[in-house]
Amino acid sequence: MLKLIIGVVIATVIVVVAFTVINNNIGPDAITSTSVQVVDENFLSITITDQVHKPGAYVMKKEDNLGDLIMAAGGPTSNADARAYIEETLLEKGVNYYIAPINDLDDYCGEKELIKVNVNTETREKLMEINGVGTTLAGDIIAYRSEHGSFTYLEGLLKVKGIGKATFEKIKNYITIR
Repeated sequence: MLKLIIGVVIATVIVVVAFTVINNNIGPDAITSTSVQVVDENFLSITITDQVHKPGAYVMKKEDNLGDLIMAAGGPTSNADARAYIEETLLEKGVNYYIAPINDLDDYCGEKELIKVNVNTETREKLMEINGVGTTLAGDIIAYRSEHGSFTYLEGLLKVKGIGKATFEKIKNYITIR
C-alpha cells in the first residue's frame, strides 16, 4: 500500500512539473490570442461574404483577383449580382468583399428584383434615388470617380468622403458598378 501511495505522489509531481514546463513554453498569450500572423508576405487573409456558396476568410496569393476569391468560396450563388463586382479586380489587404444579391432577401419568395443604380455611370440625380444618398454624397461619388476612375468593387465606395460603414451597409444592395 505504501508503494502505491509513493507511486501516486511521484506521478503527481511529474505531471505538475510537465504542465509547468509545457505552460511556460506556450505562454499565456498563445492560448487567448485571436490574432492571425502572416507567415509569408506573398499571401493575404481576405474575407468574402453574402452571395457565395462558402462565405468566410481565405488565404489568397497577393496576385489573386476577386474572381479567384469567389471561386475559392465555392463560386457565386444563383442570386449573386454579377453587375456588383469585376472578377479581374486585384485583391486588397484589409478589404472584406461583399457579393450583393440580385433579388430582395427580405422578399419571402426571393423573386423581387432589387432596383439598383450604377455608381460608375449615373448622374447626380440618379444617384440620389438611392436611399441614403443625398446631393452632397452623390456629388462626392461623382468627384471621386472622376479623380480616381471607376469603382471595381462595392467596398471601393468606402473611400469616398462621407461614406462610412453605416452608409455603405444601407446602400450596398442598391448599387452596381457595371
